[in-house]
Formats: sequence, C-alpha cells, structure tokens
Amino acid sequence: MSAQQLAPAAHPMVIDSPASILAVIERVAKDPNADVDKMERLMAMHRDVVKQRAEEAFNQAMGRVQAQMRRIGTDKRNDQTRSDYATYGKLDRALRPLYTSEGFALSFSTEPAEVEWVRVVCHVTHESGHSRKYQIDMPADGKGAKGNDVMTKTHATGSATQYGMRYLLKMIFNVAIGDDPDDDDGNGADLTPEQAAAHDRANNWIQKAAAIQHPAEFNKLRQEVIADYGSDINAVPALVRGALATAKSAVTPKD
Repeated sequence: MSAQQLAPAAHPMVIDSPASILAVIERVAKDPNADVDKMERLMAMHRDVVKQRAEEAFNQAMGRVQAQMRRIGTDKRNDQTRSDYATYGKLDRALRPLYTSEGFALSFSTEPAEVEWVRVVCHVTHESGHSRKYQIDMPADGKGAKGNDVMTKTHATGSATQYGMRYLLKMIFNVAIGDDPDDDDGNGADLTPEQAAAHDRANNWIQKAAAIQHPAEFNKLRQEVIADYGSDINAVPALVRGALATAKSAVTPKD
C-alpha cells in the first residue's frame, strides 16, 4: 500500500520524500480517530525511504571518491617475500583527504575468529546515515614465509591487524598499488611541468563535478569540460569522464 493510500483523502498530496511522508504522519496523528495500524505503516514507510535515500547518497559519494583515485606507489619492501608494498601510512595520506571530503568516516575493530587468526573489521559510515561493514581474516600464528616462528603471538596479532587494516583500506576504495609508466604515486614528484599542469587541470574539473547538485549545473559543466579539451569528449581524461558520469547519476531524478 502506498503513502497516498494511507493519507487522508480530503487533502491529497504528492508523497515522494521523507518530508512529505512526515507531513502525512502529522496529519493522521491530529485525527482523533486515527488508525494505529495506519500510523505504524506510515512510520515504517518513512524509515524505508530514509534508509533508501541514505544508501543512494552513500553509493554516489563512493563513486565520486573512486573517480578521483590514482595509482599509489610503493614505499616499503618486504625482504622475506622480496616484494614492495604501500604502507598504511602512505595509503592514509593519499586517501583520507578524498574520502573525508565526501563525508565518509572509517572505524576499525576486530571480532572473534578461528584460533591463530584475526578478523579485522572496518565500519564505513557516511554523513547520510548509511554505513557498510567490511571484514578480512588474517593469520596470526607468528610464522614466517618459510613456516618458521618469527615473532611472538602478541607481535603476530598486532602485525595481522595492521595487515588487515591496510588490505581493507585498499579493497574498500578499489585502490591500485604500484608504479605506472604514465603516472606517479600521487604526489607529483616525478611529473614533468606539462604533466603536472594536466593533472591539476583534470583535478579541477573532478572537484567541480563532485559539487554538482542540479541537472542544469551538470549540463553547463559538461559543455565547459568538453570545450576545454577541444570540443572532443574522447579527449577528456577518463577520470574526468568518470566524475561527470557520477555527477549525472547524482542529479538524475529516480523513477
């Protein structure tokens, strides 16, 4: 049953938002003969709409964050496995400004897991009120690459937790690790002046796309972006096109 059917018939109104549902609830509540069951159904409908809108805002913000992601270079080497990796500190420096600017907050914790394993959990919350839980199980047996004991159980637990936090951070935001021949690690140290200017130019459009709130603003920005790159949409960098696609989705009315 829709909110329109639940609303009093004397003054029909369009029910398409949490605010309009609340208005119906207020009207029903003022009726001395109000049906309690009807009130409960209206409240449940209101909670569902609020939850849906919050999840939509979460997903749209996640899309905008990932549109700004760049490959992150390694800054540490694991001598045992002879492999390079990006530390949590470097990931945090690159990612925190991006995800906090879109209203995200991360909270890490652990949960019970199998013996000699650590379950690392990350709760990603958004300013809209929606949250999502991510988790990964990491071995904490203190064994090295060759199966020999290399650390105490306490040290192993701490190491497994740090590993889990690092892996979850990469997984949540779909971060690519490693050097790119056509890119740098995100700090601009190896860019030529021309590459740095192109990077700043693209970032400027990405930030503007993330701030779009109305269809008219999107249409105007899209025209400006295409004109800036020679009136050829194919000449617009992929990250900028991705940011435009996310902005369009954010301002397109839902059915």
